[in-house]
Amino acid sequence: MKALLKKSVDSSLHSFVVKELIEAHFDPTWHFHPHYQLFTVLEGNGTRFIGDNIRLFMPEDTVFLAPNMPHVWRSDHSEKSHAHGIVVYFTEDFLGKDFFEKPEMYLIKQLFAHSRRGLEITGNMRTLLRRGLVELLNLNGFESILKLLSILHELAHTIDYEYIASSNYVNMHKISETERMQKVHEYVMQHFREEISLNVLASLICMSESAFCRYFKNRTNKTFSNFVSEVRIGYACKLLMNTELSITQIALESGFNTISNFNRQFKHLMGKSPSQYQKEFLSKVMF
Repeated sequence: MKALLKKSVDSSLHSFVVKELIEAHFDPTWHFHPHYQLFTVLEGNGTRFIGDNIRLFMPEDTVFLAPNMPHVWRSDHSEKSHAHGIVVYFTEDFLGKDFFEKPEMYLIKQLFAHSRRGLEITGNMRTLLRRGLVELLNLNGFESILKLLSILHELAHTIDYEYIASSNYVNMHKISETERMQKVHEYVMQHFREEISLNVLASLICMSESAFCRYFKNRTNKTFSNFVSEVRIGYACKLLMNTELSITQIALESGFNTISNFNRQFKHLMGKSPSQYQKEFLSKVMF
């Protein structure tokens, strides 16, 4: 079955859409849609891909994305896995073509511009936003519009956020190319623990190895080998939260052939050694 790439989330009954997602896992398809998206994870763990960024997600992960920004939350799959979140979709003209062009809407308009790189909401604002999204689920009509505008107003005034995509990220999305990237993601997520065959992967999307490497770098702002390393390090971070495994076991389980290569790449991406990362995580949990 062909994967859904340009996701349809419009409603004929409401000016915007708010949904509570309760599934075994979040939608695993690399996709985009012409809507702004507010999303918070209430339950679930996995790997998040947004633009050219890869990172772990867990409960409290909260983001604001601009229209047509490719993304996917890939849930961990296990018997105990469970995905629960709240998402809001709206277009820039959901209150009329020129509503956000008014002088009073200037800061919200700036917020929309910042969201082109994707915003991860942090600090106290994350707590307030999550609370606001829970309230929004239970509102209808005019009250729901007021609540959404209030949320956007708070976001427009906060400094509690971090950009997700890199500063030189350029959204090159096209339906045909997004389908290719979906195939790449699927292959890497299935095979990152082993040696990745560049030839097999390139053939999968009907390209030569050299053409694929150029294509991938142009579309993601990183080399394919760096992409694979980020996926492996992300998986290693999850394993480091499990103290039953040694650092060497985690390196091998994550697809690294040597502990020295694992340590070097981990520190390059995370800014600290695997043991430091584990120690800091455990200290937060114990606190």
